[in-house]
Amino acid sequence: MSKHRDTAFITRRRAAQLGAGLIAAPAILRAGAARAADDTLRIGMVSPQTGPLAGFGEADAFILDGVRKAIGAGVQSGGKTWKVEIISKDSQSNPNRAAEVASDLMLRDKVDLIVASSAPETTNPVADQAEVNETPCITTNCPWQPYFFGRNGDPARGFKWTYHFFWGLEDIIAAYLKMWDTVPTNKVIGGLFPNDADGNAWGDPKLGLPPALAAAGYKLVDPGRFQVMSNDFTSYIAAFKQAGCEIVTGNAIPPDFATFWAQCAQQGFKPKIVTIGKALLFPSVMDSLGERGNGLSTEVWWGPTHPFKSSLTGQSASDLCAAYTAASKRPWTQPLGFQHALLEVAIDVLKRARNVKAPESVLEAIVATNYKSIVGPVQWTGKPMKNVTKTPLVAGQWRKGPKGFELVIAENATASEIPVGGKLEPLG
Repeated sequence: MSKHRDTAFITRRRAAQLGAGLIAAPAILRAGAARAADDTLRIGMVSPQTGPLAGFGEADAFILDGVRKAIGAGVQSGGKTWKVEIISKDSQSNPNRAAEVASDLMLRDKVDLIVASSAPETTNPVADQAEVNETPCITTNCPWQPYFFGRNGDPARGFKWTYHFFWGLEDIIAAYLKMWDTVPTNKVIGGLFPNDADGNAWGDPKLGLPPALAAAGYKLVDPGRFQVMSNDFTSYIAAFKQAGCEIVTGNAIPPDFATFWAQCAQQGFKPKIVTIGKALLFPSVMDSLGERGNGLSTEVWWGPTHPFKSSLTGQSASDLCAAYTAASKRPWTQPLGFQHALLEVAIDVLKRARNVKAPESVLEAIVATNYKSIVGPVQWTGKPMKNVTKTPLVAGQWRKGPKGFELVIAENATASEIPVGGKLEPLG
């Protein structure tokens, strides 16, 4: 796998092809020199709370409530106690809306730091606005390649104001391959990739899944990119059936996968393994799929068995999951941990800034971060990119039990500190 981790050969032209169409126009005015001169620190937060990606933001209110309580009367920075205001905005799962609310947070609310999460539809336009407006920015919940190269990132230069923590496509490829190798198949895979930043990165013939799958002895059948919110996957299913695909993988928003999976049943396509990113992260999606959700698999970024604690609240991953379930009467969800970590890191940065009302000082604190969060250590060391640091990733399978769906970790070769809960079972 090592040769697929080498990103030095990636050109700006290729990066532009991966991210075409997702970068919103930046604001003309700059916010960096106009922070509010009062005793309040302001954090702007942008996430998809409505729209097709709303599952990413379903725990936001719970997280915000807990973090605000943990902060209490304020934080110490530069020998002074500061009140902290967290201003949350909904991207509505729309890149243009994400850019608009990010601009408002920087130019109108004069935030000292902006954070964003949950797929390139939100992270990328928010980060682009921050870069233009010279506002320190931290993002998560998006594989680093769609984040970095989807913004036309140059590995030789990186970005100045925007930093990201999450895993990368090399990690998901390694986790998926280790999991698939435990089930006998013909190693023919159907690729389901949308025409968006995620799909173009995952399916890219040079930088995405195809070369790694080929190197591991798998054959990928890729019928091309489908349009987001598609209502007809007949041609894809026909191509997969004709090629004898026993595995389907890719990336899709929940409505698109639900349509695809329903049409697979209608057209008699029964693969042994279906492993999909993004769409299969959430218990609510699995509930909507009913019995046909049983046995589907996906990546696992975080969950109650992850051996990490929050340096802000002292909660373990298990504690946070239990608290969320008790408060919401709903099962834990993977973005829960990363939304918490995003605000943890933001607060740690503000505490350490030498002059917290000076953007350059806040940026300096981001670069110097060495923090133990509820999703693991966060420290920007220049690897794999100047602006990117990685978090652990494993793979798991959904199993339906008496209390509903449970996500069982089925492979941990890529992060052995996270315990396995069972082995991958082929679909019935």
